[in-house]
Amino acid sequence: MTYDFNRDWLIRKFEELQRRTLQALQQLDDEQVNWRPDPESLSISTLIRHIEGNLKERILKGILHEEISRDREEELKQSFVPKAELETIVQTRFQQVIDILSRITDEVLEQKQKVRSHEKTNLDTLHQCAAHYSEHMGQIFYIAKQLLKENYKSTSI
Repeated sequence: MTYDFNRDWLIRKFEELQRRTLQALQQLDDEQVNWRPDPESLSISTLIRHIEGNLKERILKGILHEEISRDREEELKQSFVPKAELETIVQTRFQQVIDILSRITDEVLEQKQKVRSHEKTNLDTLHQCAAHYSEHMGQIFYIAKQLLKENYKSTSI
């Protein structure tokens, strides 16, 4: 079986995630990307750090077998991260995934990895990541809209 359709779809999806997240970030300042409505909610900076941790674990470690140590609890703690650093994370990490997808073989897509004690193919994992990051992208847009109100510019155009 060939996975060209899946590969192309995933590349377009990760390009969209990168582009739209960067467009939302560009509308905000350092204080806004670190704002959260209450102590139990996540800020945009925390969401992006979480996406980065998940990406490193599932793709760099799970697919490329790189030595990655992830501290999920730490990445979910609120800490101040400058907007420029978040933009770099989004630009660099999503580009890394896009580059991996552009050269990944069908055989590697069929290989399996453990995701929370369940075996999944790398292809399934990549689709799961795209869905997971899309959910967090929605949270990022919601926070940006709450902060900017009528000044928010849609990223879907």
